[in-house]
Amino acid sequence: MTQEFTADEKKSLAPFFTNLDSNIFGLKLPQEVAGALFSRYSRSTKSLRRTFLDEFLGDPELALKDLFGAQTSASDDSAALKKARAFYDRVLVGYGDDSVAQLGGAHIACENISNVAAKLLEDARIGIAPLEKSTRYVRFDQEDANGDYLFYREPKIMASRHRDEYVRVMNLLFETYSRQMEPMLENIARSLPIEQLEVRDPTTGKGLSYDEAKRDERLKRWAETAYRATVRAHACDVLRSYLPAATLTNVGIFGVGQAFEYLASKMYSHELSEAKELAAAMHGELNQLIPSFVKRAQINDYLVSTSAAAKALAADMMPAAPADANDSVALIDYDRNAEEKIIAAILYPYVRHPLQQLRQIAVRMNAEERRNILVEYFAKRRHRRDKPGRAFENVYYTFDILGNLGLYRDLHRHRILTQERQEFTTVHGYDTPQEIEDAGFKAAFDQCMAEAAGLYENIVRDLPFEAQYVVPFAYKVRWYMKMNLREAVHMCELRTMPQGHPDYRFIAQEIWRRIQEVHPTLAECGKFVDWKSYRLGRLQSEMRTEFKKSAMEKEV
Repeated sequence: MTQEFTADEKKSLAPFFTNLDSNIFGLKLPQEVAGALFSRYSRSTKSLRRTFLDEFLGDPELALKDLFGAQTSASDDSAALKKARAFYDRVLVGYGDDSVAQLGGAHIACENISNVAAKLLEDARIGIAPLEKSTRYVRFDQEDANGDYLFYREPKIMASRHRDEYVRVMNLLFETYSRQMEPMLENIARSLPIEQLEVRDPTTGKGLSYDEAKRDERLKRWAETAYRATVRAHACDVLRSYLPAATLTNVGIFGVGQAFEYLASKMYSHELSEAKELAAAMHGELNQLIPSFVKRAQINDYLVSTSAAAKALAADMMPAAPADANDSVALIDYDRNAEEKIIAAILYPYVRHPLQQLRQIAVRMNAEERRNILVEYFAKRRHRRDKPGRAFENVYYTFDILGNLGLYRDLHRHRILTQERQEFTTVHGYDTPQEIEDAGFKAAFDQCMAEAAGLYENIVRDLPFEAQYVVPFAYKVRWYMKMNLREAVHMCELRTMPQGHPDYRFIAQEIWRRIQEVHPTLAECGKFVDWKSYRLGRLQSEMRTEFKKSAMEKEV
């Protein structure tokens, strides 16, 4: 039953809530006020709107009537909003704790930052949602107003003896990328002409040859537009191998206050100048949006000292050269009694037995009994969006991965797992896309990679952290991923879809192969891992996009 309000009360409440007569409603309040209100609400017997009406709306310190009566927004630096933020601080002391800072958030755009800095931002997981400029849909052969390519001029490098060589090699990489773009588009289109591809009617799902599709003017238009977009994306996929980690990109972030506060502190505490500058710039903007939530954002002595200590230990204890381990995916550890753990967790919500007893029961089952339970549990999945249940979170795998920087950028975006990377380097070698060779560009490609490696070796002696900026996306980076089986299903099914980049499709397939080797029965839950290889795999996806665009245009 919803709260009843008088006519006058409804009039007072209306500006602050999406509705007044439903149990489900939204808040139209400054972030600090919403956080404070939720905090007070958690300790009150009243409804939220009644709490707001009785304890917030009329409070002279809060001055909400002034705030909305003057039609000011939550981002205005008005006296009323300052009062609201001061009120938040008072309520936080009285009723709240750190978790209140999870109840308000902000959107921040970070433009013209390097890929090195972008990875530092996106390394944040809980409470942060980033979205980065695509290397697939956006060409990076643009120049700025001064005619310069879009790469980060790292201050320490630019102030060092490496300045001229840094600028020369960065320009070489971008010039080669730009010069090869049009020939690469032509070569891909020539090697995979539209006439040889099957297209699929988005309305019926029926597979058609291009000759069949072009009999329908609408299908012909969709197919040709999708084909051009797919060829362009494929060329960008290939040529991004040239792009250095210094390449400028844009990252949009939504985050809750608590996550932003920690992220800013982490960036303030990093060794790179760009990270510190970015922290200060973000902090300044967050102070205009959610200042009460980021008050404690500052350099963290603990992070600084532990990082320095670990770095010193690594330098003292590790042999000079790493072992020769070049497997793309190595399974380092996994649960030995995985089936028993998952079966016990499957049964747990539906019985009254303790978990330990259920595990003992599962241990006593024979292999066929365990298999029957597991198959029954995941056999009914219709598509990858039917997620395996939480029982699959009880089993973990740790993978050591060696893959190029380009594919790392894509897999790094998965956040419901633990992952940590080593610094970007040229010591592990690089991947050469087959299309580079097919187009006759291998000699130029190898020359660019050699120039970048030489520059890296020169800079790393003087500026070990800053040397990362020169590493092209083709070079391999090492990182580990620790994930439970539920996340592994999600990641491997998603990242092996036809439209996925071939590099990360391979890594996802290899991860699932390792799981199959140790847990063959459990691996049957990954029903939608795609094992095929594709060229121009995005075509059907682009066709569906064109169909949706056409449908929307019709509605308008």
